[in-house]
Amino acid sequence: MRDHFELRDGDAAGRIGELSVPRAGVTVETPALMPVINPNIRTIPPAELESAFGAEILITNAYIIHSGEDLRERALAEGLHGMLEFDGAIVTDSGSFQLAEYGDVEVTTREILRFQHEIGADVGTPVDIPTPPDASRERTEADLERTETALADAEAVDTGEMLVNAPVQGSTYPDLREEAGRRADATDLDVFPVGAVVPLMNGYRYADMIDVVAGAKRGLGRDAPVHLFGAGHPMMFALAVAAGCDLFDSAAYAIYARDDRYLTVRGTEHLDDLDYVPCSCPVCTDHGPDELRAREDGERERLLAAHNLHVSFAEIRRIKQAIRSGNLLELVEARARGHPRMLDGYRALLDHADRLEREDPVSKGSFFALSAESARRPEVRRHHDRLGRLDVTGRVLLTRGGAPSGDDYDAVWRVVPPFGPFPRALSETYPLTATVPDRPDVAAQRAAAEGVCRVAAANPDADLVLAHEGWAESALARLPDDVAVESRSARSDPADGGE
Repeated sequence: MRDHFELRDGDAAGRIGELSVPRAGVTVETPALMPVINPNIRTIPPAELESAFGAEILITNAYIIHSGEDLRERALAEGLHGMLEFDGAIVTDSGSFQLAEYGDVEVTTREILRFQHEIGADVGTPVDIPTPPDASRERTEADLERTETALADAEAVDTGEMLVNAPVQGSTYPDLREEAGRRADATDLDVFPVGAVVPLMNGYRYADMIDVVAGAKRGLGRDAPVHLFGAGHPMMFALAVAAGCDLFDSAAYAIYARDDRYLTVRGTEHLDDLDYVPCSCPVCTDHGPDELRAREDGERERLLAAHNLHVSFAEIRRIKQAIRSGNLLELVEARARGHPRMLDGYRALLDHADRLEREDPVSKGSFFALSAESARRPEVRRHHDRLGRLDVTGRVLLTRGGAPSGDDYDAVWRVVPPFGPFPRALSETYPLTATVPDRPDVAAQRAAAEGVCRVAAANPDADLVLAHEGWAESALARLPDDVAVESRSARSDPADGGE
């Protein structure tokens, strides 16, 4: 059990937690965004990150500091907190990014961890081997052996109160990510970055990203704080949190600003393409697109970086409130509608509904069925599992409406897509209090039919009658032969789409 990370609340696999960083003397509430600070280029000063944006933690590159004589001497003399003028927690990277980009770094894990400790870093990082997506399995396994050696070297270094990262690599092989997660979890290291995912995000491969994270999470313990290395765009924060990530680092706020790119929760806009600013942050309240374009390059970059940070931190707060309110998946769904590849990511997340179901709270505030994907949510899976444990005897009518007058049924159950049937006495229990469309889509009807199948299979002697309201033939075809079917509505059938 890791006593430096405590879970406070959760929804889906997302959680609100408290990460204690003893060397800094602070506790960081997660999910948390760590702005990346380039030691040579401070687009926004770290002190301003703390005062104006509420940053509790940031990340900088110890390898860059170590490699530059002036920076190295200053960091050793002033300490990292003094040099950056930041009172919160400071995470340092080791040079693994440079290793991935340039193929070599002139430092070992033991050397760079000792240096990180000497300059006062609060969370240090070993020199792991970031294997890019789609690498051969042979190369990936060889790289994992080198990363495992780096983790063993990290354990051997006396780092005092400094927490140490245990990166989880494995390219795009979920089983290797799982094994790497299991090995990292078995160490006495503290924070668990899922690495080498930037190329996936740059390529909008959000489904692959989710599978990679899911693999790592299967290997890691539930008490392991997970950092999604290089994840800095607000459009994917909600998806990543719902998959179980706790920490994000953003260099995007500054890098995109240098290119006149403007971040939103739906994607990225170029300043030249904007006639209006769709944001109410302090920058956008005081400056329209024309005013921003008229600024000198350096000032425009600073203003855009500030906007990018405001929208990013606002999204983190929005995600925390969604977790607290129990509607994180509704927020993920809203973000998924902003880009087709994000929708792929959401669908990939629901492919792991069994894991989400294990971590999702049994009861919470609301369930809005908003799309075909809602039929695959963990709440629906949990309800179907419960249906198999209910006893049914006699002749039972399953209907969305009321019982017909003069009926001869022993019981009347409600049937509501996507959940399927349930006793009326459960109508006011979660998730059956859900708000669902009056015109359910085919996916919801099919899911409801699956619920009927669960009841029928568990109660073979019951006489079930489904009175449906214009269900599609593909949904009705899923029902067992011993369930009688009646149509109780003149409503036209919805379009019968694919699986």
